[in-house]
Amino acid sequence: MNEEMTFKILDENGKEKECEVLFTFESDETHKNYIVYTDNTSDESGNTKVFASVFNPDDPNSKLLPIETEKEWSIIKTILSEIQNEVRENISEEDSEQ
Repeated sequence: MNEEMTFKILDENGKEKECEVLFTFESDETHKNYIVYTDNTSDESGNTKVFASVFNPDDPNSKLLPIETEKEWSIIKTILSEIQNEVRENISEEDSEQ
């Protein structure tokens, strides 16, 4: 069963937006926990907007904190790239089976 996890945030205009959690992870390098999520909107190229923040998984009311360093962004981008490659491979395998 694939249960979606969602949460609400306030945008820059104070409007409530629902976001979907794509995944969370703890980095061995930074010893921080990250949440990667989307509000299911698209950019001007039609790509789904994806966001990342630091969070405390032990606090149900944890505030989302900004990513502070290029090293952190690099870690997140690497994981996103790996996931995208896995998805592409799975789609390719499914297409070749049909």
